[in-house]
Amino acid sequence: MTESSPADNWILLHPVFREMKSLGVEDSAQTHAAFLVYMDLTEVRHWKEVSCLKSTELQVILLEAREKEGGPVHTVLPLLVRQSITHKSLRCVLDRGFPMLLCVVASDSTLVYQKISDGLVTPEPPVGAFQDLGRRQHRKRRHHPQ
Repeated sequence: MTESSPADNWILLHPVFREMKSLGVEDSAQTHAAFLVYMDLTEVRHWKEVSCLKSTELQVILLEAREKEGGPVHTVLPLLVRQSITHKSLRCVLDRGFPMLLCVVASDSTLVYQKISDGLVTPEPPVGAFQDLGRRQHRKRRHHPQ
């Protein structure tokens, strides 16, 4: 088996990956996860103004992005599936003042996004074929003589 050169691995040459590496986060796996989330946001979801910054307190790379032009800035926390998170960590990101997305990155590069809010939020209604027909089905009760 031969070792691959950096030219064989385009990620190592990507300017944003290099920028992330220069931030000095010690966990290289978290840097890789942040880059995967960056690529998903920019290339798949077409989010705008995606940038990266280091959270000195958490020692992770955070992403800031807008879902659409002129939309609010979101903070995205890329998190490896093997990493744990605490309430204090979530509070640290939420205290930045922007809506927050937690993005869990699996070992097979699957990404799962979860919206995190500061307090309780009324959920969106379900999307799909489900309909409340506005009527109740009543079961007939059997009368059992005693």
